[in-house]
Amino acid sequence: MRDPAASGRTGRPVRPRSDVSSAGPGEPALGEQALSDPTVSGVCHGTLGELYQGPLRAGPDPEIAVVSFPVDRHSWVHFTPRADAGPAPLAPPLGEKAKRAARLFLDHYGLTLPPGDWHTHSELPVGVGMASSTADIVATLRCLFRVFRLPYDLQVVLGILAAIERADSVFLDEFALYLSGRHRVVRRLGTDIGFHTAFVTEPGTVDTAAVTPLLLDHYRRRGDEYQRCLTDLVKGFDSGDPAAVARAATASAALSQEVLPKATFGSLLAHRQRFGADGVFVAHTGCLAGYLYTARPRAHVKADLSAFFHSLGHQCTFAQGGYG
Repeated sequence: MRDPAASGRTGRPVRPRSDVSSAGPGEPALGEQALSDPTVSGVCHGTLGELYQGPLRAGPDPEIAVVSFPVDRHSWVHFTPRADAGPAPLAPPLGEKAKRAARLFLDHYGLTLPPGDWHTHSELPVGVGMASSTADIVATLRCLFRVFRLPYDLQVVLGILAAIERADSVFLDEFALYLSGRHRVVRRLGTDIGFHTAFVTEPGTVDTAAVTPLLLDHYRRRGDEYQRCLTDLVKGFDSGDPAAVARAATASAALSQEVLPKATFGSLLAHRQRFGADGVFVAHTGCLAGYLYTARPRAHVKADLSAFFHSLGHQCTFAQGGYG
């Protein structure tokens, strides 16, 4: 792995260990200090897909840019130190990517984790477009910063993510235009925009890496349309106009439909005005599709939406997205 960040190293040698959940003899000072602390936690929100996914600029060699759609659903990672390295209680363990992130973190700082137990919980289904694996990684790293009482270092987080996977910008608590492959924030878009949503999760999962070549070919063909869409989206954020953002998100979703179609998208688009929605959004490389509302739908609208989605064979879910 390349150095996750140019700063933040302690200069201590990496101590050998067999697993990220226990340590050998001779804990470092920070580890010994953390051992006496109670449970510490890291939390990270997920996404409802994207308000935009497409090329950053039109051209023959497009870079995939995203404006992730944060949602009030989360991944939690807890670490509880204990005095011995005996058998751990039964609990959901860290996933493979989160384990790798923990090892990279410890290697970067030259630390050894004290004996303790990991516990995890997530509201984010895997493989549907809610950034579940990225949220797990970020929650794990946030937990580790707290275990060792280290200042949170975004550059370290970005370096570790770059060593593991293409990612969403869930490590930020604001909207951002983000290059998911290069792990670079192009522009922060603030916290003024928020939506109420009604959405469904279609069956199946999407392998993002497998469909990337299809997306890039599509972006080359439709680069000018994507450029207009992104320009309109950024203008909407700059002016604090959620309705304009919703219109641009709908255009992005419609472009995505040409390459990774959602079964429900046509019906959602056709009935948008009937339900008073301001826009339609999707997980561009996932299985989510739904409506954007700039104001909370009233109870009778929620009932009508639920009946509509049920007629399409899906259970409707309501959630708040963004900030605003």
